[in-house]
Amino acid sequence: MRISTLTRVAATLSVALACAINPMTAQAAKPKPAPAAKTDTRIPPLIDDLEKRTFDWFWDSANPKNGLVPDHYPTKSFASIAAVGFGLTAYGVGAERGYITREQAVERTLATLRFFHDAPQNDSEDDATGYHGFYYHFLDMESGKRFDRAVELSTVDTSLLLGGVLFAQSYYDRDTPQEKEIRQLADDIYRRVDWTWVQARKPLITMGWTPGGKFIPHDWQGYNEGMLVYILALGSPTHAVGDDAWTAWTSTYNRTWGEFHGQTFLNFAPLFGHQFSHVWVDFRGIRDAWNREKDLDYFENSRRATYSQRAYAIANPGTWTGYGANMWGISASNGPGGLVVKSGDKERTFHGYTARGAGLDYISDDGTLVPMAAGGSIAFAPEIVVPALEEMKRRYGKDIYNQYGFVDAFNPSFHTKADLRTGKLVPELGWVDTVHLGIDQGPIVLMIENWRSGFVWSVMKKNPYVRKGLERAGFTGGWLDEAQPKP
Repeated sequence: MRISTLTRVAATLSVALACAINPMTAQAAKPKPAPAAKTDTRIPPLIDDLEKRTFDWFWDSANPKNGLVPDHYPTKSFASIAAVGFGLTAYGVGAERGYITREQAVERTLATLRFFHDAPQNDSEDDATGYHGFYYHFLDMESGKRFDRAVELSTVDTSLLLGGVLFAQSYYDRDTPQEKEIRQLADDIYRRVDWTWVQARKPLITMGWTPGGKFIPHDWQGYNEGMLVYILALGSPTHAVGDDAWTAWTSTYNRTWGEFHGQTFLNFAPLFGHQFSHVWVDFRGIRDAWNREKDLDYFENSRRATYSQRAYAIANPGTWTGYGANMWGISASNGPGGLVVKSGDKERTFHGYTARGAGLDYISDDGTLVPMAAGGSIAFAPEIVVPALEEMKRRYGKDIYNQYGFVDAFNPSFHTKADLRTGKLVPELGWVDTVHLGIDQGPIVLMIENWRSGFVWSVMKKNPYVRKGLERAGFTGGWLDEAQPKP
């Protein structure tokens, strides 16, 4: 199975650009106040098991020689630089949990950072890993060079990679030659990124660049995972963008602020957009100017988004099989793939990889459920996420839960025999994916840990670049007003 890079790139762009408004709403239970990070007492057995299995995916799938992590696994794949960022962070979790030793985490992290530090940066079509400090979205797992000419130099995927790089810089704080080298390599990699170069239409930041097509004619705007792009661009000590970049970014929010299925929040249809930046940044209690105007922080916004999507599944306007109070969650994922199925006078379209989601910005729903959509939201709303994950495993576990946790996606509404692009058909269930995606595995393991202990958040609070980026964006309050932890 090979997921088309053109499909993946197109899906990424469609997420950020979608702005068709669907006003459908439904009543939903009002969420309780957001919880603090949980201690390790009384962790549900499934969550403990899921964290370990999902960590194992990163540890087993990565190329130990260069640290590259595949886009999908266990089938043959290209590398995803975003998955590398999640993996670099997961290694610290593994060391803290005792899944691996700290020495093993150091060795794997050093291999990764040495590769990205030394990999060729130039404007060629085929002989580079990146340019101006940014990296191509997908890389060859062995050579580490641009996977093919459909692949863009990605600002957001570079930012997700940097989330892991800066985590490593702050986590490995011991006075040993290896950990000193990690800190220096991480610093060099971050300082090299030329954020001003990707401001093709200042003050916004473009989505990417290709040698043939040059800058992608679209910028990061609206509300989505691009939040991390701007925070890191503002925090740079060498190539920082101006303060007006954050103002320009937030000025585009209004198109998706409103009520959807009983919750009023800043919408973004796929749940990954409410998760990715939060993996590394604890937004509880810190607010920018936009937050202060709306009287909520981004953590509460993600909490409402989680409740809204559960309410959408309960309403089930598409009448998909299985949706309900404990069977919900749609986000970017694999699917049965580009098929139109007719049954009587009804016609349904099932997609392959696409940016599934439900919100004011758009609805893209073909009955495909994504365990990450729920699992990656566990820190926001554990009281509804844990029952959902438990129900998925109880009902379908023998087919969707394996050595590496939940498969990427499954669709109980799809039963048509066809030449599937991905996955397989399972009697009595429907379509089931046969792989796990790195960008979906990452939020599961890391947000479980943030819920359990706040570990990733606490490490990132030590990072001066992340703090600087938040402060330049106008964030105040909460932990930002406390004395800065020693890096």
